[in-house]
Amino acid sequence: MQKKLRHIIDTTLRDGEQAPGVVFSTPEKLEIAALLDAAGVTELEIGTPAISCKEREDMSSIIKGGFAFDCLAWCRAVKGDIDEAAKAGAHGAHISFPVSSILLKAMDKSEAWAMKNLEELLGYASGMFRYITVGAQDASRARPQFLNEFISAALSLRGARIRIADTVGLMTPLSVADLFKKLSAKFPNAAFEFHGHNDLGMAAANTFVALCSGASAASVTVNGLGERAGNAALEEVVLALETSGLYSTGISTQALCGLCECVSKASGRFIPESKPVCGKYVLSHETGIHVRCQLRDPHSYQSISAETLGKDAPQFLFGKHSGKTAVSALFEARGIPLPPEVCQKLLQKLKETAVLHKKALSAEELVDLYRQI
Repeated sequence: MQKKLRHIIDTTLRDGEQAPGVVFSTPEKLEIAALLDAAGVTELEIGTPAISCKEREDMSSIIKGGFAFDCLAWCRAVKGDIDEAAKAGAHGAHISFPVSSILLKAMDKSEAWAMKNLEELLGYASGMFRYITVGAQDASRARPQFLNEFISAALSLRGARIRIADTVGLMTPLSVADLFKKLSAKFPNAAFEFHGHNDLGMAAANTFVALCSGASAASVTVNGLGERAGNAALEEVVLALETSGLYSTGISTQALCGLCECVSKASGRFIPESKPVCGKYVLSHETGIHVRCQLRDPHSYQSISAETLGKDAPQFLFGKHSGKTAVSALFEARGIPLPPEVCQKLLQKLKETAVLHKKALSAEELVDLYRQI
């Protein structure tokens, strides 16, 4: 079966940088953009023109950087933002409208305001960009009838893509599937994008389900960087799609870990050691039965291959849960004879040391322990 293509929009430089305390310098933005480009990401949401003159200069630098991706500017529903996005040379403008009652009230707006300004601003922006996308901000809490009216109007005004945003991250895979099946049935020719936040830890799953249930695009960030608990993580969504056997993104999975490390360094947000896809220990094993099986078949306790991520072979750590097979295999690979009685003595010492220091040992540390005994 041929894989269906799903379009990924990276918004690390916009929504990712909105994470509290995160600021990317211009060189960092260009480096992140270059890595995303090299990985095969074809559209980047590169910033919000209204933030500052410096933000607009950075956006222009990225647009003029000679990258292959489309550059999208995030705009509030005001003419000034659209003007600045056009001045910067953005290829596309994303115009965001609050659509839930709670957000409209908090912003002193109404559903009537949203409909009026949708028509006015899409007409105003027409011809200024190659394409215009429309954001239904907080769509997950909008009145269903109003959301349908909003989408219908946006499509009639030639919005190229409609972003359905789970702005506060309250959706679940079941509610996402239900929503997109209904939207797809009502608007069969519409291009829908899902934008999920991770407040309940479901952003990646919600995004995957959205892309299986009617959405053709999704906006994500590297490492899931973003406000509060963050966004759907690009690396998790891409790998899930690529390994599903049903969908493809055209993005290189081998480029993901380097990209994650770059964004981690630039953002000052460390990557948890067990973080899916790019965490330090996601290809590591210690437990005896796991190591024994991994030595026989690398797929036995590892669904993602090291080659898929462009990494070295899975790493074995040595500690409280290790068995004789792992210890023997290490010394055999190094050409060091290890009689059974020595192996047993070393294994006992290894477990005592691991318990005492509350950590696993590296291969080098285990060899040092062998020399001590």
